[in-house]
Amino acid sequence: MYKNIAVAYDESPEAGRALIAAVGLAKCLGAGLLSVTVTASLPAYTAFATGADPALMVTLDEDRRKFYDQLQAQARAAAKREEIEVHTHLLDGEAVEGIVGFVCQNKIDLLVIGLHRRPNRMSSLWSTVYTIAQNVPCSVLGVH
Repeated sequence: MYKNIAVAYDESPEAGRALIAAVGLAKCLGAGLLSVTVTASLPAYTAFATGADPALMVTLDEDRRKFYDQLQAQARAAAKREEIEVHTHLLDGEAVEGIVGFVCQNKIDLLVIGLHRRPNRMSSLWSTVYTIAQNVPCSVLGVH
Protein backbone atom coordinates (compact mmCIF):
# COMPACT_ATOMS: atom_id res chain seq x y z
CA MET A 1 0.00 0.00 0.00
CA TYR A 2 2.56 2.64 1.10
CA LYS A 3 6.01 2.16 -0.40
CA ASN A 4 7.45 5.66 0.03
CA ILE A 5 6.83 7.43 3.32
CA ALA A 6 8.03 10.92 4.13
CA VAL A 7 7.99 12.68 7.48
CA ALA A 8 8.11 16.44 7.95
CA TYR A 9 10.71 16.81 10.69
CA ASP A 10 11.89 19.79 12.69
CA GLU A 11 12.81 20.46 16.31
CA SER A 12 9.22 20.50 17.60
CA PRO A 13 7.89 17.77 19.91
CA GLU A 14 5.07 17.13 17.41
CA ALA A 15 7.58 16.43 14.64
CA GLY A 16 9.46 14.09 16.97
CA ARG A 17 6.28 12.09 17.52
CA ALA A 18 5.62 12.11 13.78
CA LEU A 19 9.11 10.69 13.19
CA ILE A 20 8.49 7.86 15.66
CA ALA A 21 5.17 7.04 13.95
CA ALA A 22 6.76 7.15 10.48
CA VAL A 23 9.61 4.87 11.55
CA GLY A 24 7.11 2.38 12.98
CA LEU A 25 5.02 2.43 9.82
CA ALA A 26 8.04 2.05 7.56
CA LYS A 27 9.18 -0.93 9.60
CA CYS A 28 5.77 -2.62 9.56
CA LEU A 29 5.16 -1.97 5.86
CA GLY A 30 8.70 -2.48 4.60
CA ALA A 31 8.51 0.98 3.07
CA GLY A 32 11.22 3.49 2.27
CA LEU A 33 11.47 6.43 4.64
CA LEU A 34 12.54 9.98 3.89
CA SER A 35 12.75 12.88 6.30
CA VAL A 36 12.30 16.43 5.04
CA THR A 37 13.26 19.52 7.02
CA VAL A 38 12.68 23.05 5.82
CA THR A 39 15.36 25.31 7.23
CA ALA A 40 14.35 28.51 8.92
CA SER A 41 16.01 31.66 7.63
CA LEU A 42 17.99 33.80 9.98
CA PRO A 43 15.86 36.62 11.41
CA ALA A 44 16.04 39.91 9.50
CA TYR A 45 17.49 41.72 12.50
CA THR A 46 20.70 39.69 12.22
CA ALA A 47 21.61 41.89 9.23
CA PHE A 48 22.11 44.78 11.66
CA ALA A 49 24.77 42.77 13.48
CA THR A 50 26.91 42.64 10.35
CA GLY A 51 27.44 46.39 10.71
CA ALA A 52 29.39 45.72 13.89
CA ASP A 53 31.09 42.54 12.67
CA PRO A 54 30.85 41.48 9.01
CA ALA A 55 32.05 37.96 9.88
CA LEU A 56 29.12 37.44 12.25
CA MET A 57 26.74 36.43 9.46
CA VAL A 58 29.08 33.62 8.43
CA THR A 59 29.27 32.42 12.04
CA LEU A 60 25.49 32.54 12.44
CA ASP A 61 24.98 30.64 9.20
CA GLU A 62 27.53 27.98 10.26
CA ASP A 63 25.73 27.59 13.61
CA ARG A 64 22.42 27.25 11.78
CA ARG A 65 23.87 24.55 9.51
CA LYS A 66 25.31 22.66 12.52
CA PHE A 67 21.90 22.77 14.20
CA TYR A 68 20.23 21.18 11.17
CA ASP A 69 23.03 18.62 10.78
CA GLN A 70 22.45 17.56 14.41
CA LEU A 71 18.69 17.41 13.84
CA GLN A 72 19.19 15.11 10.85
CA ALA A 73 21.60 12.95 12.84
CA GLN A 74 18.92 12.57 15.54
CA ALA A 75 16.41 11.41 12.91
CA ARG A 76 18.86 8.86 11.51
CA ALA A 77 19.68 7.59 15.01
CA ALA A 78 15.99 7.19 15.90
CA ALA A 79 15.39 5.16 12.75
CA LYS A 80 18.54 3.10 13.22
CA ARG A 81 17.36 2.03 16.68
CA GLU A 82 14.42 0.39 14.89
CA GLU A 83 16.69 -1.02 12.18
CA ILE A 84 15.24 1.35 9.58
CA GLU A 85 17.19 3.62 7.28
CA VAL A 86 15.92 7.15 6.82
CA HIS A 87 17.23 9.42 4.09
CA THR A 88 17.31 12.99 5.39
CA HIS A 89 16.79 16.07 3.24
CA LEU A 90 17.18 19.77 3.99
CA LEU A 91 15.24 22.35 2.01
CA ASP A 92 15.61 26.11 2.04
CA GLY A 93 12.62 28.32 1.50
CA GLU A 94 8.98 28.38 2.45
CA ALA A 95 7.60 25.33 4.31
CA VAL A 96 4.43 24.65 2.30
CA GLU A 97 6.00 25.02 -1.13
CA GLY A 98 9.09 23.07 -0.06
CA ILE A 99 7.24 20.09 1.40
CA VAL A 100 4.65 19.91 -1.38
CA GLY A 101 7.40 20.04 -4.00
CA PHE A 102 9.41 17.38 -2.14
CA VAL A 103 6.40 15.05 -1.94
CA CYS A 104 5.69 15.43 -5.67
CA GLN A 105 9.30 15.09 -6.75
CA ASN A 106 9.94 11.96 -4.66
CA LYS A 107 6.60 10.26 -5.46
CA ILE A 108 5.65 9.96 -1.78
CA ASP A 109 2.65 7.75 -0.96
CA LEU A 110 2.21 8.90 2.65
CA LEU A 111 3.26 12.11 4.39
CA VAL A 112 3.47 11.92 8.18
CA ILE A 113 3.31 15.28 9.89
CA GLY A 114 3.05 16.49 13.46
CA LEU A 115 -0.12 18.30 14.47
CA HIS A 116 0.20 21.32 16.70
CA ARG A 117 -2.63 21.81 19.14
CA ARG A 118 -4.68 24.89 18.35
CA PRO A 119 -6.94 26.72 20.81
CA ASN A 120 -9.85 26.95 18.40
CA ARG A 121 -11.07 25.57 15.09
CA MET A 122 -10.63 28.79 13.14
CA SER A 123 -6.90 29.05 13.79
CA SER A 124 -6.37 25.54 12.41
CA LEU A 125 -7.86 26.53 9.06
CA TRP A 126 -4.85 28.71 8.29
CA SER A 127 -2.19 26.41 9.64
CA THR A 128 0.81 25.24 7.64
CA VAL A 129 -0.20 21.61 8.17
CA TYR A 130 -3.69 22.19 6.80
CA THR A 131 -2.30 23.97 3.73
CA ILE A 132 0.19 21.17 3.10
CA ALA A 133 -2.51 18.52 3.47
CA GLN A 134 -4.68 20.33 0.92
CA ASN A 135 -1.88 20.51 -1.65
CA VAL A 136 -0.01 17.20 -1.55
CA PRO A 137 -1.10 14.42 -3.95
CA CYS A 138 -0.81 11.67 -1.34
CA SER A 139 -2.32 10.48 1.92
CA VAL A 140 -1.45 12.49 5.04
CA LEU A 141 -1.17 11.12 8.55
CA GLY A 142 -1.35 13.74 11.27
CA VAL A 143 0.24 12.78 14.58
CA HIS A 144 -0.52 14.46 17.92
